[in-house]
Amino acid sequence: MKKFAAVFPGQGSQSVGMFADFMDNEIVSHTYAQANDALGYDLRSVTLNGPDTELNKTEVTQPAILTASVAAFRVLASRGAQPAAVAGHSLGEYSALVAAGAIEFSDAVKLVRLRGQAMQNAVPVGVGAMAAVLGLADQAIVDTCSKVSDDQHKVWAANFNTPGQVVISGNKQAVDRACEEFTALGAKRVVPLAVSAPSHCPLMQP
Repeated sequence: MKKFAAVFPGQGSQSVGMFADFMDNEIVSHTYAQANDALGYDLRSVTLNGPDTELNKTEVTQPAILTASVAAFRVLASRGAQPAAVAGHSLGEYSALVAAGAIEFSDAVKLVRLRGQAMQNAVPVGVGAMAAVLGLADQAIVDTCSKVSDDQHKVWAANFNTPGQVVISGNKQAVDRACEEFTALGAKRVVPLAVSAPSHCPLMQP
């Protein structure tokens, strides 16, 4: 097998019903049972059945994505797939730490729930938002965020994922204004992210 790296996703990649086709796998089932024990509630049920409003709460989203990521990694590992390196995008760093054996899965589940609670306490549900912008130059996105921000409602270019894909984060009103501007500027796509907290921006400082 050629050398490969495992890169784990962050918030916004979750959806109700994810992993439904694999829940009967013994390794996957065991991973979700471990998560349930660590959290004290049925994460498996929330993942499969939702509702979206519950799964998208950051204190639920983070354990849900971590658990799905670790379950997938464990299945691959059981089949002999061992990455030469692991990495993760934001929350995915914690999945990578588990995959690398740096922290125990049960500890990571508790930790990311606490992380999610801290993030949500910094910015209440409904106050913040994030969106992915595709097909515009980085500087145009930075300039537009500055243009639409005011003293009460601000938005920032938060994640420069790839050339032509930038995620913005901030107060919902400013994010909405920026998205309208991006569309007018000719963005290929502007995609609101399914998150309940505006990650990777100064609103997270608390």
